[in-house]
Amino acid sequence: MPHELERFQQVLTNNARDRGDAIAIQGANRRLTWMELLVEVEGRVQVLRQQAPGALVLAMDNGPEALLWDLAALFAERPCVFIPSFFSAAQFEHCLQQSGATLALAEAQWSDHFTEQGFSQHDGFWRRAVAAPVALPGGTAKITYTSGSTGRPKGVCLSADTLLRVARELEMASRATAPQRYLAVLPLGVLLENLGVYAALMAGACVLLYPQAQLGIGGASQVDFKRLLGAVALSGAHSLILVPQLLMGLVTAIERGLMQVGPLRFVAVGGARVSPDLLARAEAVGLPVFEGYGLSECASVVALNRPGAVRPGSVGKPLPHVQVRIAEDGEVMVAGSTLLGYLEEPVFQGQWWATGDLGYFDEQGYLYLNGRKKHQFITSFGRNVNPEWVEAELTQSGVLAQAFVHGEGLPRNSALLWPLDPNASDDTIEQAVQQCNARLPDYARVHAWRRLPVPFDSRDETLTANGRPRREAILKRYDTLLSDIPL
Repeated sequence: MPHELERFQQVLTNNARDRGDAIAIQGANRRLTWMELLVEVEGRVQVLRQQAPGALVLAMDNGPEALLWDLAALFAERPCVFIPSFFSAAQFEHCLQQSGATLALAEAQWSDHFTEQGFSQHDGFWRRAVAAPVALPGGTAKITYTSGSTGRPKGVCLSADTLLRVARELEMASRATAPQRYLAVLPLGVLLENLGVYAALMAGACVLLYPQAQLGIGGASQVDFKRLLGAVALSGAHSLILVPQLLMGLVTAIERGLMQVGPLRFVAVGGARVSPDLLARAEAVGLPVFEGYGLSECASVVALNRPGAVRPGSVGKPLPHVQVRIAEDGEVMVAGSTLLGYLEEPVFQGQWWATGDLGYFDEQGYLYLNGRKKHQFITSFGRNVNPEWVEAELTQSGVLAQAFVHGEGLPRNSALLWPLDPNASDDTIEQAVQQCNARLPDYARVHAWRRLPVPFDSRDETLTANGRPRREAILKRYDTLLSDIPL
């Protein structure tokens, strides 16, 4: 058994011994003590070991059952594919085909897709026989699918030691705040949330796992903030992980007196660039927010601000398990916690992983990001602009839900915008744009914009599955609208 996996198993065993009757997992309709958690996982490990070899697919909503089977696969050393609930049908079927999965547990909504892929249901599992097993890199514990910039997600193979070392570093990073109630807000199919739950278990915290609908979350970008904020308040959570748009909703609610910071002690935020203005607003209301950075190919978390080591605007210092350097062209390079390889591609045998992100270090070793290397555009004045930077400033103002900034070869930058309130007036949008521009240098400002006819959506492939703009698809779809913007 890999070293980190053995260590994690011992942690759960110790918690069962020392905290036996305390609640380890709280779901919508079920709760388990630490002793029950250990017994349930061990029973599922034995069930998995009796099954035919092959990857296990989990297409399950957040809840105790999903976590129990995920842990069982980890300890049974069976490769596991946790498919995000917001994947499209085509992406879902791609994951089934590429991973060569032979066993699956899933919500009823996916039944037809399993049948089409040659699975049949028996004893609660979906099963299929495969002519030849898919070749996985040795030691693959989890296959996590990136949303990517195209509709075809890439399967990232990661080892148990790599995953659990990251989770252990997350636990140590938050230890000073001693969080004992962790609310899982993002789907478990998102690797960052998956590892956040592992870290909470390592800390001996109670993990609160409720269905996404109960939290007001639907798909990759649909959020009922009233329901989400109510769930956060009622949960009594000490810690959670958010993406920037969810953080914006939480901060705005606290500013308006709709809720209080309450017992929250450690709010990690990542997944996309966070506006410095939003971080300043969080600090002003006393919300303990810690921005981080990572990517699936490096097991999710590479750097993180943490108690006693915070630098607003940065993504923190690299965690101890990795080395980070900046290449000559400004690209962030990571060693020490990398993927085993992509499915259907050669095993990764290098030391340094090129992240595709641009960044730099300050004199104290804090890492700052300048957006994606491939997304950077150059204006006709020769200025380099990363649109993600400007888009983050626009969408975290509390007025705009979506923004797409364009300026390649142009004298001035333009934008396509969709407001949080579809009934917002053009004057309201213009005011938000001007307030954003006031915080930007002249070459990065938005000089003209158009309101989108409909919001970007993963279903028309203008968004990735986790809500990021698909730039080439947007440029193609809205070529006429962009061309009509006067510059």
